[in-house]
Amino acid sequence: MERIRLTMAQALIRFLDAQYIELDGTENKFVNQVFGVFGHGCVVGVGQALSQGGHHLRFLQGKNEQNMALAATAFAKQKNRREIIPCVSSIGPGAMNMVTAAGCATANRIPLLLLPGDTFACRQPDPVLQQAEFFDSFGRTVTDAFRGVCHYFDRIERPEQLITSAIHAMRVLTDPADTGAVCLAMPQDVEGEAYDYPVAFFRKRVWRLDRRPMTDGQLERAVEILKAAKKPIAILGGGVRYSEAGDAFAGFCEQTGIPFAETQAGKGTLPWDHPLNLGGVGVTGGKAANVLARDADVVLAVGTRLSDFTTCSKWLFGENTKFICLNICPFDTVKLDGEPILCDAKAGILRLKEALNGYQSAYTDEIEKARAEWKAIVDAHYDEERPDGLSQTRALGEINRFMQKDDIAVGSAGSLPGDMQRLWRSGERDTYHMEYGFSNMGYETNGALGVKLAAPEKEVYTFFGDGTYLMAHSELFTCVQEGLRVHFCLFDNSGWGCIENLQNNQGNDTFGTVFRRRNPETGMLDGAVLPIDFAKNAEAYGLKTYTIRTVEELRRALREGREQPLPVLYDIKVLPGTMTPGYESWWRVGVAEVSQQPRVQAAYEDLQAHVKDTRDF
Repeated sequence: MERIRLTMAQALIRFLDAQYIELDGTENKFVNQVFGVFGHGCVVGVGQALSQGGHHLRFLQGKNEQNMALAATAFAKQKNRREIIPCVSSIGPGAMNMVTAAGCATANRIPLLLLPGDTFACRQPDPVLQQAEFFDSFGRTVTDAFRGVCHYFDRIERPEQLITSAIHAMRVLTDPADTGAVCLAMPQDVEGEAYDYPVAFFRKRVWRLDRRPMTDGQLERAVEILKAAKKPIAILGGGVRYSEAGDAFAGFCEQTGIPFAETQAGKGTLPWDHPLNLGGVGVTGGKAANVLARDADVVLAVGTRLSDFTTCSKWLFGENTKFICLNICPFDTVKLDGEPILCDAKAGILRLKEALNGYQSAYTDEIEKARAEWKAIVDAHYDEERPDGLSQTRALGEINRFMQKDDIAVGSAGSLPGDMQRLWRSGERDTYHMEYGFSNMGYETNGALGVKLAAPEKEVYTFFGDGTYLMAHSELFTCVQEGLRVHFCLFDNSGWGCIENLQNNQGNDTFGTVFRRRNPETGMLDGAVLPIDFAKNAEAYGLKTYTIRTVEELRRALREGREQPLPVLYDIKVLPGTMTPGYESWWRVGVAEVSQQPRVQAAYEDLQAHVKDTRDF
């Protein structure tokens, strides 16, 4: 067998450079770029392997390990999981910074390869700089924290172990049913150790996504349930997008007359104005979807995790509603006591369409009326005029109307995801990019970089609050460094407005959710609101910035921002509390069972009343 002598790090880079993925005859190179923040745990190992060349991977300089990994997650999501950007870090805090991003990727079923440095496998110089010692085991390091948030974890303690470890990492990264974060921890001495690797290990390797078909038995059971249904609805989840099943899904609904509602991950797969599109469903959904969902006798859930936000904590659907859970992931097929249909979304939907030829739902004009009522509600939010300032929904509406059909909207946390699932009118396919499995604050600011890297030919607008900006925005600087025009839409409402709203709605007074000065008289954070000039802050990084307080200023800034050669930040001062309300929905949170506050007592009673109407599974 022909062999070549390489360090473990050099072999890793060469291996990654040879990985491809194929779906329906279309082949894509799986790795073209690598993110890194160099430190003593990786700079002379993986750093040396990258710098010496002999590969086709472009290096991207991250500024914070968590934030670059969030950018990599967004990149893979925008690429519909067909390409990844591995992330390299040093040991200790550099590695630990990526744990949050790993949780984000795993929650959203997005492939993310993390390559943190680690302490010495030989242990000779222990304890080394940035090493946390665990008294119960010399073999435990901080990278063990990744075990709880990754679908695959391995520590490569000998250079030859890379062979099996890397192949299994790719197995998980390319598996639509079992994907998520993958961590290969790399002891820094092993990174530089050499081995005579088989040349065959570095051959071009194509990972094929063969569509899993629906079995005859599954088809028979699903068709029996659907044919008996009078008013079914379908739920379009992220699995429809990743399976590239949008056209098949639309054809199925059009043939059967079954309306569909969207999850955050599925939204944007089909046009907002499709005559059967009810819009967002659940806690952050709209009235059209939630009203029809409440009365549905059958729910066909396609490619969705059926999270509490989609099901309103299992309250939204009737007691006798039947579920058909069509999903590539076995874990998701048995939720809500549904009929499990384990198959690829596109393959399954096409087979259902053929088998249900001649079936029609019993809807008359309910769908059209619900859509018309909801359209009027959205229009009112987008046209809202207030004498005291600019509302959040009006600002969102102005940006939505300004953006072109192929521009991409990005979001993740705070009150804006609710506004966007309810109100946002998506343009072309895959132009709505929402991370709402983990609702990771900082994803919006940093993930926008990943989205732009994935679609450099498109304009990317990302939506976030002042709370998110204060948490994590380092990759704005990377956008400047790379010359990428991203439009950062910062909605400044002087605090964590979404959580204040939740706090108040459950009977609590505002506490700790508004950015106020410490009041020397009360000793509490109830002094004056802290004014922050976010535009000036971003300008210092090199962005073009605008401070906006009126509709006219927003319109002018959007027009000018489109002509800038630099990334742009719009510091939009919006009125607190001007997000959308809930529509025919409920969300279960942990309200205090014992309280001296009457409004909290009332909220707990309301909780108990709703719990009586929820499903247990």
